Amino acid sequence: MVLFKKKDDIQRFITQLRQKNNKIGFVPTMGALHEGHISLVRAAREKCTIVVCSIFVNPTQFNDKKDLEKYPRTIEQDLALLIQNECDIIFYPEVAELYPDGTAQQPRFGLGPVEFILEGKYRPGHFQGVATVVSKLFSIVQPDEVFFGQKDLQQTKIIERLIETTPAFENIQMNIVPTLRTGNMLALSSRNTRLTAEQLALAPVIYETLQFLKNHIAKGDLSPVIEKATAMLEAKGLKTDYVAIANKDTLEAVTEWDGQTKLAGLIAAFLGEVRLIDNLILTD
Repeated sequence: MVLFKKKDDIQRFITQLRQKNNKIGFVPTMGALHEGHISLVRAAREKCTIVVCSIFVNPTQFNDKKDLEKYPRTIEQDLALLIQNECDIIFYPEVAELYPDGTAQQPRFGLGPVEFILEGKYRPGHFQGVATVVSKLFSIVQPDEVFFGQKDLQQTKIIERLIETTPAFENIQMNIVPTLRTGNMLALSSRNTRLTAEQLALAPVIYETLQFLKNHIAKGDLSPVIEKATAMLEAKGLKTDYVAIANKDTLEAVTEWDGQTKLAGLIAAFLGEVRLIDNLILTD
């Protein structure tokens, strides 16, 4: 494993590897790694000869400074986990390395309507920040294949849009890896480390609610099932930002279902101060 903190250094190293016909797989992360991240590393290992992982807590995707400050940082454990799982290259830059002119003024990306719904509605500017840092990382690493988790379903749509609309990224292959869950079906998340034992016991209700949506959708008005699902979460003390049934491909809300459109269920809810998100494909 080789660790780089400077973009020029990692670019030179990867250029040498590419000259030897290596296929570069890339897993961008914000650290606080868990088995969900490692599933991405393993997926990259299966398809590529060189696996690169970045660890960078990106300030421009946090619209709440307190959330940025509280985001878990566990670099020593992260490095050990990546070494254990045969990651070849780690990129661990400082903020000034990726944002040498500061974070205030950044270019805007044309991400389409998906930028402003669901997470975009409740976290204004979040996806512009995601697109900004991912664009920088893609330009530095120049990967052949990239790997993201389905848990952040809306983010995968944003990255797909970024790849489609950026000529320099047109040859990048996007891979979406299924959500990894605990035994009680809680989606693995770095934010889970902030939950108390009592909250961890309550958190699986999010997946139970998604399953409720999957088992109760029917052609016609979906409002009643959404209302019941919301009540399930609130009965357990969760404060919901949204419980949504959406077109699986566009993530546009579907309130009147034709019985054919492929659907996804998406939830964002607070357990105490911790905001959790999850999703489930509702139709085959």
